[in-house]
Amino acid sequence: METKTFRTTEAEIRQAAALLQAGDTVAFPTETVYGLGANALDPQAVDKIFQAKGRPSDNPLIVHIAHRESVDKLVRGPLPDAAVACMDRFWPGPLTLVLPCSDRIPSNVTAGLDTVGIRMPDHETALALIDAAGVPLAAPSANRSGRPSPTTAAHVLEDLSGKIAGVVDGGAAGVGVESTVLDLSGEVPLILRPGGVTQEMIKEVLPRVEFDPALLTGSGKPKSPGVKYTHYAPRGEMYVVEGPNSERVIRQLVDNARKEGRKTGVLTTSERVYAYDADAVVPVGTRENLPSVAAGLYDAIRRFDHLGAEVIFAESFPETGVGVAIMNRLRKAAGQRVIRAD
Repeated sequence: METKTFRTTEAEIRQAAALLQAGDTVAFPTETVYGLGANALDPQAVDKIFQAKGRPSDNPLIVHIAHRESVDKLVRGPLPDAAVACMDRFWPGPLTLVLPCSDRIPSNVTAGLDTVGIRMPDHETALALIDAAGVPLAAPSANRSGRPSPTTAAHVLEDLSGKIAGVVDGGAAGVGVESTVLDLSGEVPLILRPGGVTQEMIKEVLPRVEFDPALLTGSGKPKSPGVKYTHYAPRGEMYVVEGPNSERVIRQLVDNARKEGRKTGVLTTSERVYAYDADAVVPVGTRENLPSVAAGLYDAIRRFDHLGAEVIFAESFPETGVGVAIMNRLRKAAGQRVIRAD
C-alpha cells in the first residue's frame, strides 16, 4: 500500500477525507500527538487501525469529533452535568471524556465496554478533516503499538509507511503527550490517563476528581488507551532514575554499562546536558518549563533509536501539573524499570 502525504490545504484535506469516507485509515495532526483515524461508525474501517498498529484488541480507541452536538449521537442517555462543565471549560482541547456509549459505536472501538472516550481536538487541521469526512473518527496515536507516539508526520511514516492510506502533514504537535482521559461514567470522576489537562485544572471545574487506582497497576480490562500495556518504548533498554542523587547515580550507571561494552544514552534537560559522558545525551526541554519537556519527550525517545543507544537512563521530573503525565509516559517507556537514587 502506498501511503500518500497530504498538505493542509482545503483541497488536500478533502482528498484525505475521501479516503476516510471510503473506509481507509489516515493519520492527522492534533494538538497532542498525531492520530490514526478511521470512520468510528464503520467496524471494518476500525479494524484497519488495529491491523496497521499491531494493537491489542482489548485496548479501546478514542472517538474524535468536530462539533459538540455530535456527542449526543455517540452516548447513551442525557449528558451528566460534569460532562457539560468539562466541555465548556476544556473543549476543544486535550481532554477525553469517558461516557456510556450508544448502540451506534461498534464494539471494536470500545473493546467491548459499555463506555466510549470522546474528545474534540484543539487543532484546525484535525477539525477540518473530521468536518470534511462527515463522520466521527476513531483515532489512537499513529504509531506501531508500543512505540513512542508520533509528534510529526515523519514519525508516522517511520512506523506506518505502507501500512496506512495517508497522512496529513500539519507540522509538529504542540502539547506532545496524549490527552487526559477522564471517566465520568461512575459516581466519582476518575483520571484514567494523565495528560495535557491536569488534575489541578479539572478541580477548578469539578469539586472531586481522583486518579484511577488501576493507573498504577495497569491491571484489569483497560477503559482507556495507554494504561495496560508497555507504551512509548525505545528499542534500547530504558530505566528511569528517581531521587535526589539521580545525577550521580546516572553517571555511575553509564560508567558500568560502558565497561560492559554497551552503547549508553541519557535523557536529560538542557540545564544538565554537559553533566554526562554517555554515548548519546539527548536533552528535552528545561526543568523550569515542564510543558517544554512534554512537547519534546517522544521525539527525544525516538532519537535514541537513531543514535543506536542500547541502554538508556532517564532523569525524573516533579510530579506536579503536566509532570504527572511526563512521569507516567517515562515509566511506561521503561516498562516500569525504575532505579531509586536516594
